[in-house]
Amino acid sequence: MQRLIVVAIACTLALQAQQKKIVVSYPESFARELQTVTTGAKIVPVTDATVMQEIGDADAFIGDITSAEVRAGKNLKWVGVMSAGVERVLFPLDGTSDLRNSNIILTNNKIVQGPEIADHALAMLLMLSRNLYALYRNDQQQVWNPATFHGIELNGKTAVVIGVGGIGTQIAIRANAFGMKVIGVDPEDKPFLPFLQRVVKPDQLDDVIPQADVVFISVPDTPKSHKMMGAHEFDLMKKNSYFIAVSRGGIYDMNGLVKAMDERKLAGAGVDVTDPEPLPKDHPLWKFNNAIITPHIAGRSDQDAARMVGTIKDNIQRFVEGKPMVNVVDKQKGY
Repeated sequence: MQRLIVVAIACTLALQAQQKKIVVSYPESFARELQTVTTGAKIVPVTDATVMQEIGDADAFIGDITSAEVRAGKNLKWVGVMSAGVERVLFPLDGTSDLRNSNIILTNNKIVQGPEIADHALAMLLMLSRNLYALYRNDQQQVWNPATFHGIELNGKTAVVIGVGGIGTQIAIRANAFGMKVIGVDPEDKPFLPFLQRVVKPDQLDDVIPQADVVFISVPDTPKSHKMMGAHEFDLMKKNSYFIAVSRGGIYDMNGLVKAMDERKLAGAGVDVTDPEPLPKDHPLWKFNNAIITPHIAGRSDQDAARMVGTIKDNIQRFVEGKPMVNVVDKQKGY
């Protein structure tokens, strides 16, 4: 019996020695779920107070890592973030990112939130183009007033989708299904896609914006894309067109948007993301009846959490087995 106990202890120690230590900066309930993925990983939940005690010998980190934590994690080979945007870890406000210039693999949750965010973008457009925001106010007052309705038919209109990635592609599919002509704007070469009329590079943005009846913006926030939809671009927008933003607030110039709304250049705007965020109570954008503002929740649905956790679980298994990771981020490009 004693010999069996010794053998069991030895096997346990051998297994622990082979395990990959993965530090998780999310609630313990999430960490416990990740522990079920494989016996080849030791999942260690941490808080801001305990992370430095555990990260020194960790092989991987799941969460929004800081530069100080990167420096302390001498053995780190993989960092996984739960969101699609990675600007917080690659382009922090202090301008320094040890992660960006390291050999650590970074993965994110791009693509997986595309369906719900695209649904949200089209819901905003429909609320504006079908004048539902005005009709809803009538509903609240129990007023039957068809005279307030001024609907716009989307069929035949032109949509410009800035950023044809996991979110933008889903937006383009939906816009095309409504009969819209869809022009994509993206720095990457794209294959032929039947729901896109054409795709142009970002340096051609000014050429296509005047053609748009609606501009959807769904790009990540990087140094190259920051404020790419500026005051100049809002000036170029067609009279009575719409603007929809669903990725990051730093992509568009808020003052330019307010000016376009104030001058009645736009028929309406829908923004799930703002800069600053949260949008202050006294911000001028709140005063417009035809501005639909939601609190950065476009990516939430009854399905998104399972897909996001699924990506992390898949990558834990791949990391332990030495297989290529999914959703790897180009740390220089920022997506």
